[in-house]
Amino acid sequence: MKKTFRFILTSTLIAALGGFAGVSIYKLTEGEPETARGGYISDRQHLHLTGLPDMVPAPVDFVGAAEKTVAAVVYVKTTYAARTNSFYNPFRDFFYNHPRQQPQRQSTGSGVIISDDGYIVTNNHVVENASSVEVTLNDKRTFGARIVGADPSTDLALLKIDEQELPFIPYGNSDEVRIGEWVLAVGNPFNLTSTVTAGIVSAKARNIRILNNQEFPLESFIQTDAAVNRGNSGGALVSTNGELVGINSAIASTTGTYAGYSFAIPVNLVRKVMDDLVEYGSVQRAFIGVQIRDINQELADDKGLNTLEGVYVSSLTDGGAAADAGIEDGDVITHVEGIPVKTSSELQEQVGRYRPGDDITVTLLRGREVKNKNVTLRNNNGTTRLIKKDEVFNLLGAEFAELDEASMDRLGLDNGIKVVDLKPGKLLNAGIKKGFVITRIDNENINSITELKRKLSAKHSDGVLIEGVYPNGMRAYYGFGM
Repeated sequence: MKKTFRFILTSTLIAALGGFAGVSIYKLTEGEPETARGGYISDRQHLHLTGLPDMVPAPVDFVGAAEKTVAAVVYVKTTYAARTNSFYNPFRDFFYNHPRQQPQRQSTGSGVIISDDGYIVTNNHVVENASSVEVTLNDKRTFGARIVGADPSTDLALLKIDEQELPFIPYGNSDEVRIGEWVLAVGNPFNLTSTVTAGIVSAKARNIRILNNQEFPLESFIQTDAAVNRGNSGGALVSTNGELVGINSAIASTTGTYAGYSFAIPVNLVRKVMDDLVEYGSVQRAFIGVQIRDINQELADDKGLNTLEGVYVSSLTDGGAAADAGIEDGDVITHVEGIPVKTSSELQEQVGRYRPGDDITVTLLRGREVKNKNVTLRNNNGTTRLIKKDEVFNLLGAEFAELDEASMDRLGLDNGIKVVDLKPGKLLNAGIKKGFVITRIDNENINSITELKRKLSAKHSDGVLIEGVYPNGMRAYYGFGM
């Protein structure tokens, strides 16, 4: 029977590849062992590497790395606004429907302190839509945290607590991480705080298509076999010298519990996203302006390619960065800034580290000729402009207030944010009037002003659909470009 693997975010349904176990096979023979033409090696034989002296490898020591990092990984608890369900009450206010309050919901995950003044990286799916976030340090101190910003396209979010002189994990270099290298996963699985597990890097630049619901997903995961379970999301993947090389995000599962492989966002990408969120309040996504394909033997034969390495350019965006730089259909991109790219995921990861307006050198093959092209990256609107979060709300030209229970009762709403003042800006131009209650943005409920700002900030280069209701009960829908 074929098994279909599901890739699951680790703070919700977390598990690992089930049904696989490594088996070492030895042939114990009587008499002469069979060694020719790929035969098995018996336990009586010894292998020697020609030209290398016999040596005993030094044991791997995880103690130092664990001691350096465990104090900088935090427990994250998120609370979600209580939901209400309307029910029919024939004995009050002449059959008026009144909402019935449901208990608040909570979930947990992990986070990594990345600076001594309280910045913490975690997964977007750990804190998305949360009405409040609480962080507990390894020394058991607890702090309320604010969400500085989030990037659903990479599943990353940045938190801030008001504290100084905190232990933090220094950034490593995920480009230097090698397959077969030992790594540690540090997090809080199943509410078991400060848990350390070990494994090896089993692959790099994995695209497991877990973020395909995002408009511009960016997946280039480090795959490991370190045990990761529910609650590990947002925790640290660290090298044996105690440097941060990734943020644990997901595992592959058929069972709901860990069995084989976990996936971490490479730290070089994490660092760029965190820097953007601190400096701009939103991620400055850069685009090269190409449609690409991984190269296999079939594509190479069909297109007459001379290589199986690199990324094939199938088409260009009209007027995009690549087209202006002289890149052509049929080119094979092999390097970005001197770093090899062998898959689409690797190319997206490398470009994702830069901002609109940055110049990068792209090395490509055109036939058998190697060419270097200088490419000026652009945003999704085709410009090099950077947009700060504050600019988004200046563009909106509105002031907001949260609804009280009486107003929600009267309008029959479970959630919503009221527009209390309007100035020239996007909302006024779209036709929205004062008093309008925003209930949903792009089909997602809005429960707080913080959530409203986060949703709109994440959409600064895209169109947005706003749904809501006016005080007279009239429902309305507005769409406009950001």
